[in-house]
Amino acid sequence: MQTGVYLVDTDRRIVFWNDGAERITGYLRHQVVGRLCKENILMHCDEQSCSLCGIACPISETMHEGRPREARVYLHHRSGHQVPVHLRVAPIRDDRGSIIGAAESFEEQNVESHDGELAAYGCLDVATGVPNHDFTQSHLRESLATYNEYRVPFGVLLIHVDHLQQVQASHGRQATEFILRAAAGTIRNVLGAGEFLGRWKENEFLAVKTGCDEVQIERTVKSLQKIVSCSSVRWWDDQLVVHVSVGHATVLPGDTVEAMVDRAAIQRKKSLNQQIISPPTSQVDRGGK
Repeated sequence: MQTGVYLVDTDRRIVFWNDGAERITGYLRHQVVGRLCKENILMHCDEQSCSLCGIACPISETMHEGRPREARVYLHHRSGHQVPVHLRVAPIRDDRGSIIGAAESFEEQNVESHDGELAAYGCLDVATGVPNHDFTQSHLRESLATYNEYRVPFGVLLIHVDHLQQVQASHGRQATEFILRAAAGTIRNVLGAGEFLGRWKENEFLAVKTGCDEVQIERTVKSLQKIVSCSSVRWWDDQLVVHVSVGHATVLPGDTVEAMVDRAAIQRKKSLNQQIISPPTSQVDRGGK
């Protein structure tokens, strides 16, 4: 089955994990069977909560109330990024009607991407798997040209991956590359099909969101920051959490690439000044516990 399926007992210990679950999450059977799902293996999250593995866990609620439920959430992939899925949970009962476990199935909400086709033309950033800076700049110029001719509104999001210098100093260059790739995968999944994401600088991505106004782009920014903060990369015994700060700008008459990006950068810095910055990427989990 292409659908992911796993079963848990009354202790929420995983007793079955199918091929679909392996494909969607990157976790193999021997890595999860026998472990408790409350160990945050998949780290269910949505746009309101970075973790649904506590009281709000769909499996816990189903086993407590005895009712099936559905939800659209994000699952944590073994590579570090978040995968959007539609999940269904149902209680499992014995002959007497007592709940003895639960079954969860989940289907990936595909985000179509043809970025891989750009590799043959030298347009792809190898480290992160998204279009490189030159192609991103070209796409932004094309969006401006479309706006000037047809007045199709759009906005840009300048997404800065924070604390990479600290990560490189403590864990090495390869760890930062894993974080960048995890960030790119999650950002692309949150933006959804039809939206553009490319590499802008060493520690920055630039997204182009078409047909949006200021309210819509601000909503996207909040979703990005919430969901990306759920992403993390297992690095030896450490769990490196991904942090991003985002600036945005909507197109104005007479805009240029430089003007839009500058406004987004200024807006990002203003937002940082208005909030307490999270501590540098840290080890939130040791020894797999």
